[in-house]
Amino acid sequence: MLLILAAILLGISIFVPIWRIDLDAPQYPEGLRLFIYSDKLGGNVDIINGLNHYIGMKTLHAEDFIEFTILPYLIGFFSLFTFITAFVGRKRLFYVLFASFVLFGIVAMVDFWRWEYDYGHNLDPTAAIIVPGMAYQPPLIGFKQLLNFGAYSVPSYGGWFFVVSGLLMLIVLLIETKIFKSKKMKTNLAPLLFLPLFFLLSCSEAKPEKAKLNVDNCDYCKMTIADEKFVAELITSKGRLYKFDDVACMQNYVKDNTSAANSNLFVTNFEQPGTFLKVENAAFVTGEVLSSPMGGNFAAFADTKAAEAFAQNNSVQTVLWKDIK
Repeated sequence: MLLILAAILLGISIFVPIWRIDLDAPQYPEGLRLFIYSDKLGGNVDIINGLNHYIGMKTLHAEDFIEFTILPYLIGFFSLFTFITAFVGRKRLFYVLFASFVLFGIVAMVDFWRWEYDYGHNLDPTAAIIVPGMAYQPPLIGFKQLLNFGAYSVPSYGGWFFVVSGLLMLIVLLIETKIFKSKKMKTNLAPLLFLPLFFLLSCSEAKPEKAKLNVDNCDYCKMTIADEKFVAELITSKGRLYKFDDVACMQNYVKDNTSAANSNLFVTNFEQPGTFLKVENAAFVTGEVLSSPMGGNFAAFADTKAAEAFAQNNSVQTVLWKDIK
């Protein structure tokens, strides 16, 4: 059953992005994203190629990569191989599958690193922008600063399907070896079987995060965030998070950046600093007595009753989000 699930996930990965590289810079508030499928490139390829031209990097074209020709067939082979192994049920065949799958994963990552190195180091000497000693190789996994761009390289859906498939095969390996021979170990196997599910769930949508006081800067006014009670945050549809020291700063940012209109907006619960409320679920009060960092003077509460009680005791008035907006 575990191998059949692994085979299905591998089959799906042929049709969804396997990897993605995100590029963030001030001139692109929503960021740029490059999707790598098993047989093509997707995302903002044309814009990224235009930027790469100025710094001397080769433009990206799917036909220049032999990997896009053979990768769908390799993934399809492993999916079919996994199905066959599940139905045949022979340990030796499974050991061959597991070893070859691990080897395939290592070779794929080495090839990806080689591809990034080639594009990041072999630059056109006649490019418009030349920074002596500068290379533009994106990180294999994680974050790297490239001039004014922040580059994030992480697995996409298909990549996580690969990881989960490998975990499922590993669980099968542990079951079929002496590790799970004892009755006690078999009893403790159930939590391990749910590990891949938790792994996938952990990759859910981005959430607001607690601001680092006197360290993080407001993404609108650029002032250092110092008062936790008024922090507001915006998360774009692509998962990029922006922090603000005042609700007014967040609102001004949305007005100045039309691409952020469909973003998720969050405000700090005034009574529980460090926790966040969606703006549409929050109740607000306003008044000069609040003295928020940039003079917006809005405070958010979890419900209308709490907001009205605060307003009555502090000579401020309640206000609806639609009015603030």
